[in-house]
Amino acid sequence: MDTSIKPNVILNRLPRHLKQFIKPQNYTAYSAIDQAVWRYVMRKNVDFLKKVAHKSYLDGLKLTGISIDSIPNMYGMNRILKDIGWAAVAVDGFIPPNAFMEFQAYNVLVIASDIRQLEHIEYTPAPDIIHEGAGHAPIIANPEYAEYLRRFGEIGCKAISSAKDYELYEAVRHLSIIKEASDSNKDAIASAEKKVEHLQQNMEEPSEMSLIRNLHWWTVEYGLIGTIENPKIYGAGLLSSIGESAWCMTDIVKKHPYNINATYQDFDITKPQPQLFVTPDFAHLSLILEEFANTMSVRKGGLLGVKKLIQSNALGTVELSTGLQISGVFYEVKDNDGQVIYIHTKGKTALAYREKELVGHGTNHYSNGFSSPIGKLKGINIAIEDMSPRDLSAYNIYEEKETTLEFEGGITVSGEIITGKRNLQGKIILISFNNCTVKHNDTILFKPEFGVYEMAVGKTIVSAFSGPADLNSFDLITHKTSSKTIQNKKSKKQLELEKLYQQIRDYRQGINKTISRTKVLEELIENHQNDWLLPIEIFELAFIENETKLCKNILTHLEIVKQNQPQIGRLIDDGLGIIRRKQHTI
Repeated sequence: MDTSIKPNVILNRLPRHLKQFIKPQNYTAYSAIDQAVWRYVMRKNVDFLKKVAHKSYLDGLKLTGISIDSIPNMYGMNRILKDIGWAAVAVDGFIPPNAFMEFQAYNVLVIASDIRQLEHIEYTPAPDIIHEGAGHAPIIANPEYAEYLRRFGEIGCKAISSAKDYELYEAVRHLSIIKEASDSNKDAIASAEKKVEHLQQNMEEPSEMSLIRNLHWWTVEYGLIGTIENPKIYGAGLLSSIGESAWCMTDIVKKHPYNINATYQDFDITKPQPQLFVTPDFAHLSLILEEFANTMSVRKGGLLGVKKLIQSNALGTVELSTGLQISGVFYEVKDNDGQVIYIHTKGKTALAYREKELVGHGTNHYSNGFSSPIGKLKGINIAIEDMSPRDLSAYNIYEEKETTLEFEGGITVSGEIITGKRNLQGKIILISFNNCTVKHNDTILFKPEFGVYEMAVGKTIVSAFSGPADLNSFDLITHKTSSKTIQNKKSKKQLELEKLYQQIRDYRQGINKTISRTKVLEELIENHQNDWLLPIEIFELAFIENETKLCKNILTHLEIVKQNQPQIGRLIDDGLGIIRRKQHTI
């Protein structure tokens, strides 16, 4: 079977910096136990969710080619997803929130290709293929919801994070990894939980990313749709969790109407959610998203937007009223009565217009940062960008002229004008000076010996957002995680158990009908007494073929398993119940 991710129209559009997160899906690495876990969850989901999930779910399973019997193959998924304008890629667990949302903006589903352990079959804090493939993929077959998801990614990837957000992301990623790893000790997990809890309690004022992440959680991951009295499930976290999908329908979980207040409701990824939000329809999701977007710096700009970028200590962009975009790491802003009068970046910086870098104004030119006054000239009602050629001449803003520009707020720029750049509307967006001195009152900000001074032109900052204006301006292939998903070495006993699972899978698929299921059961009882899923797999085959004696022996064994492990009794009963009702197909 060809399991490589083949290029297609949608994946070909992805920028290089997103491709760094993609990893091959090693389909042969899935064991027969993994396949049995997938089958159990999917059969139980379909059996239960047909009563409580939004109708788009079951329809979407068919449209996206998600099989109940086998873990999805990315290549097969992409052949089908392309017909609805989407694609899927495999990644290693959690990826940074901005990148995750940017994938969505390109109509690409991010799928963590690992699968949960049998011990965590009901819920795992780590992203896995059950959550992504069985949860996210089917719902995007609904065009209205798919557009919401795309739009959410488009807006979300511009959200500004704080420095603490990045720290929390790494801590949550680490916790999810060690919780899912089979050999993690309790002390390590407790220590990781304590770190996450400490960071969550000391996040200070929430960043744009943390707020929009809340909206993502209460809609895309844990959303309900319909009425408070009769909600249906559409959130991927609920659709993929056989424990929480039932739990969330009880009165124990509070249901609230979905509105902008969900922005401020935090969540704990490691625990079932005590409350959920119900949207009346998918269109309402987009209304709330736009309401939140109107509060973001990408639309409001201003002093607060620049301050958010400074707090993030990460690559960001401000756009001026002329359309000039300045991308870099911002570290200083000066203001006068709440109005930005000066900005300063550190390190590599690039200037762009309409997301395209200005020729000669990339990071090679601005390797040590960029600074500029912002605003109008003192005592002059008309801004530089709005001046006609006659106005510019009158105020001595002219090539090869010595001039002093005094801005509102006390910034002065004195030097010889070399030239200027204009935008498509003819407005000046950049002025170059020789022998230039820039001051804020009596403080010198730029000296002639520093070289040519490039002054941005713009009376206001109209937008501030995460990331660069032109993706090609910076080397963004720099992602490094502090932890990777743990692939534990399998014991001899584990490999023996996987072999038994494989024999039953081969029998079901018709690969080898000579296998004695009775002997497999006997070996299981002798060497793997605590395993409960394989007996259910064998029972299904015996039940279909009316092998009464084998069914009875399996049920007797499973009763012993339930006595020894009462906590899995419900899982066993549910699995048997689905088989007996013969309702595990769609």
